[in-house]
Amino acid sequence: MSQDTEKKVAAEAAALLVEDGMRVGLGTGSTVAFLLPAIAARKLDIRCVATSVQTEEAARALGLTVESAAEVDRLDLAIDGADQIAPDFWLVKGGGAAQTREKIVAAMADRCVVIADSSKLVPRLHAPIPLELLQFGLQSTLRLLQNVMLRDVPPSPDGNVIADYAGAIGGPDALDTWLSSVPGVVAHGLFQPALVSKVIVGRGKKAEHLTRAF
Repeated sequence: MSQDTEKKVAAEAAALLVEDGMRVGLGTGSTVAFLLPAIAARKLDIRCVATSVQTEEAARALGLTVESAAEVDRLDLAIDGADQIAPDFWLVKGGGAAQTREKIVAAMADRCVVIADSSKLVPRLHAPIPLELLQFGLQSTLRLLQNVMLRDVPPSPDGNVIADYAGAIGGPDALDTWLSSVPGVVAHGLFQPALVSKVIVGRGKKAEHLTRAF
């Protein structure tokens, strides 16, 4: 079964979680590309916050109402993809260079649902880990981090540098703490399990719902 088929299955299952009157966070990436039309087709009265310019433009083109995240303090639901999903619900996100906004939106939401095809399930997380870095003091930040490759892509929507950490991960909790402590790191692509309420995985033509053990 193709990855696109599985992405569509997961996205359409997640779209059914959206209800009238909700404020919904919309993620970024190839799986979310299937989510947006699935939500729009339900013709619900909802307000959305987008994690990237691409998602905002696509959502508006489908007739969805998109608000500024600066004006919203909480969301009922956020739906986003992931690059890697470990069994304990640690995630790697940021392949689309939107990890900072994605992390903020996930934290804003009462529930954050991750959608993915089955190839995104991994036994343990591995490099690369996306990074968003300040331009100010960039060479110093790179020296402190080491094992980092700058991506040849435009700056983030907030004007920051996109890079990838290529070093060993070990325990993701320790790496999460260390990366967050380095001056100049705006955000990284490790997402803690506490940010994830549910994972919906497309397996063939069926959607599998995985819930984190609290």
